[in-house]
Amino acid sequence: MTTTAAAATIKPQNQATGTAKRAGLDYEDVVVAALQLVETRGAEALSMRKLAAELGVTTTTIYHHVGGRDDLILALIRHSSAQQAEIMIEGQNPADRIQSVSEHIWSSALDHRNVTALAHQVGATSLLAMPLELALARELQAAGLSGAALRDALRAILMCTAGFLVVAFRNEASISAEYRSSELWSEVIDEQIDAETTQALCEPPDVFLLFQQSIRALILHFITAEPSPSKQRPSKKQRNKGATHD
Repeated sequence: MTTTAAAATIKPQNQATGTAKRAGLDYEDVVVAALQLVETRGAEALSMRKLAAELGVTTTTIYHHVGGRDDLILALIRHSSAQQAEIMIEGQNPADRIQSVSEHIWSSALDHRNVTALAHQVGATSLLAMPLELALARELQAAGLSGAALRDALRAILMCTAGFLVVAFRNEASISAEYRSSELWSEVIDEQIDAETTQALCEPPDVFLLFQQSIRALILHFITAEPSPSKQRPSKKQRNKGATHD
């Protein structure tokens, strides 16, 4: 079965100032141009002056349509977020479909890394990823989870994905050769670790494969786990009491 994430929608936000057209432009034109500027040149390239030059208009026209730079940044993040809602979710069973959404979260962050970085800078990461988070929640519920169990599964998948993205975004060339994991492991001599293992640890990781395997294990853990009896969380006073010694 194949569907899109579009069914998982969030309440639309009002556009920033200016719906009337000037210089043949409208709000959407400016936001799309800003998004393209960030995608191709990075967040640091986004300024009202550069954007105006790209569009062949004055900076006053840009401000008229979208407001200030902060308004523009949120607008392009929302626009990119809306595009994510069009992704195709594939799979014939719940685990495959949850895996599909998880891999879309991964690929979207990498394919649009400049927008991802910008969203992180302004604290709008969840806003950017919300359509995919909603799609993930829907698939987890379809797999039989709800309430706290669904919440924990969703957060675990997102946190696992974020951890792997940190590694994927890392620029290995910026790390001094002597401090790279492969170099450090090549110097290890340990009687409790055999040579074959040490050699394997010198090899570069296949980050995406490890991501796929880890997410799969996480998904299966949550959707096949036996429900555990609910336990009341101890109060702060009880926790502190348990930590004291007579």
